Amino acid sequence: MRRRIAATGAASLRWKIAATTTAVCVAVAVVLGVLVHNVVALQTVGHVRTEVGHLLEEAELHYTYGTSTGDLPSELDPPDLPAALRDLVRSGRRGSMVGTRGGTPVMWAAAPADGHALAVWMPYAQTRDHLRDTDTAIVVSAVAAAGLVAVAGLFLAVRISRRLTATAAVARRITHGDLDARVGMRDDGGRGARRDEVRAVATALDSMAGALQARLESEKRFTADVAHELRTPLTGALAAAGLLPEGRPREMIHDRLRALHALTEDLLEISRLDAGVERAELSEHELGALARHAVRATGLAAEVRVVRDARVRTERRRFDRILANLVANAHRHGAPPVEVTVDGPAVRVRDHGPGYPAGLVERGPQRFRTGEPAGGRGRGHGLGLTIVVGQAAVLGARVEFANAPDGGAVTTVRLPQAPPE
Repeated sequence: MRRRIAATGAASLRWKIAATTTAVCVAVAVVLGVLVHNVVALQTVGHVRTEVGHLLEEAELHYTYGTSTGDLPSELDPPDLPAALRDLVRSGRRGSMVGTRGGTPVMWAAAPADGHALAVWMPYAQTRDHLRDTDTAIVVSAVAAAGLVAVAGLFLAVRISRRLTATAAVARRITHGDLDARVGMRDDGGRGARRDEVRAVATALDSMAGALQARLESEKRFTADVAHELRTPLTGALAAAGLLPEGRPREMIHDRLRALHALTEDLLEISRLDAGVERAELSEHELGALARHAVRATGLAAEVRVVRDARVRTERRRFDRILANLVANAHRHGAPPVEVTVDGPAVRVRDHGPGYPAGLVERGPQRFRTGEPAGGRGRGHGLGLTIVVGQAAVLGARVEFANAPDGGAVTTVRLPQAPPE
């Protein structure tokens, strides 16, 4: 789903850039086309009006002196004279107008002559065709320019969106724990990063990933080193505590040392999970029987209910560890009764306490963070659920944290189902 969303977003950005570039080009082409058309039409039609004006002046001279007009195209009150031009002449003014004569386009010019309209004309078809050819050339040029700009804009948008998509993919990989992921765009000694914002973002992401990886690796090494350093003296301290005389002081010391020893073992387990060296030996099991055995081994009170059994592929030792941590967590931070429900290839553990903190439900468990102390889940060191998530990842299972509508924390472990026989 996330990949589909990312691809859709990249395609949308790609086409938005191309569409915007094309729209701007079309708008510019339309404005320039209108300007060119007006200038050409003004010059061409103005030239024709000037020529027909000269013809009208010559016709007026012939009319005034009563000489023959010869081949001059002139006539008194011609029937094809446009009505608007005829009314203009009746008002005592002269002018010119495009019209027709015998169905052929002509440019008319007329002037008053003793109560009549003296008119001349000249062919206008060639001028009209020239204007049409000019308009066609403008439209074709605008379309061609818009097409070229659209292709260029789409090419540029594809390059930008590909780089953004690659950067987003690397960010998602880092979010999912792949700290070795890098975009790998060189910054050209810093000059490219200043010129190219996408490159700057990619470089910043790589830098952030490197710093985060270094810090996490340092934390993992520190955790593993501390756990290893504490393991040997704690083992010796436990053995020494067993030599103390019976009594309350011995029990208190022994309990505290066992708790510290358990914390050390948890840290060692987490360090192995973080290092990615754990490998599961998967085999097929009936999930219902497996859950009953795991709960019984904890020695804690929990009701196991099988709604629908299923065969799953898992490793018994790791599954027992997951379920033991969940049941122990429910008893430590929740309230009875604790219910373990098997429904297909999923196991659901629920208590009836205050529930999980909102941050844990949204982001998952974080080591040494147990939520709000006032909520009832602030006790402990926060490693149990972290181990659950780590062991589930080794098994190829998925862990979901939620709160029941009527109260209580709900943890669901979905295991890989065995193929049908």
